[in-house]
Amino acid sequence: MTNRISRLQETIGYRFSDEGLLEIALTHSSHGDGRRKTDSNERMEFLGDRVLGLLVAERLFSMFEGLSEGGLAHRLNALVNKGACARVARAIRLGDALLLSPGEERLGGRDKESILGDACEALIGAIYLDGGLEAARVFFNQAWEGELDQLTRRAKDAKSPLQEWAARKRLTAPVYETLSRKGPDHRPHFTVEVRIDGLSPAVGEGNTKQAAQRAAADAMLKQEHAHEQ
Repeated sequence: MTNRISRLQETIGYRFSDEGLLEIALTHSSHGDGRRKTDSNERMEFLGDRVLGLLVAERLFSMFEGLSEGGLAHRLNALVNKGACARVARAIRLGDALLLSPGEERLGGRDKESILGDACEALIGAIYLDGGLEAARVFFNQAWEGELDQLTRRAKDAKSPLQEWAARKRLTAPVYETLSRKGPDHRPHFTVEVRIDGLSPAVGEGNTKQAAQRAAADAMLKQEHAHEQ
């Protein structure tokens, strides 16, 4: 196999028993300009998408105990999409190993989000076929570490957890109202109140309206969790 294959395997930390599977995963449908003798990665991408979905669902289920099905689905969609797969593909320099037609290469195909995203899913499918689910899981845990870290950081925004908590309690959705905006345009200060029918309102402050809303949501969550104890 070529250096591009060897380099990619070194990067991802997985050595294929059947490197032909990896070759298929790296072959874009444009390769050969319609006269190709090898399969493209389209079928492999179909399989990899489903394997990725399972691995993400499994990880989220353990990461967010007690989170509703809707909350889990929202987070799954943030991790199983072409954008996330393309970011992972760029991180492992997957584009360098792809087989493309000269025309597609001239059009920048090695860095196209759709091509990279599909190839990344095809790679997962190839690893699954070659080494089984555990091998795919090891690759996922390593390659998606940055995406999972970003998801955890976004989860610190209390607005979504508050909405999910209210839904579990069969309460109305939170409503945010800006109580005041003070300070000059270059340094504003907002005060926001959040209300849910039947509960005491909570107030938050911040230098943007969104930050004040997040602070209000966090205050209400802490307030209600204290009542539940």
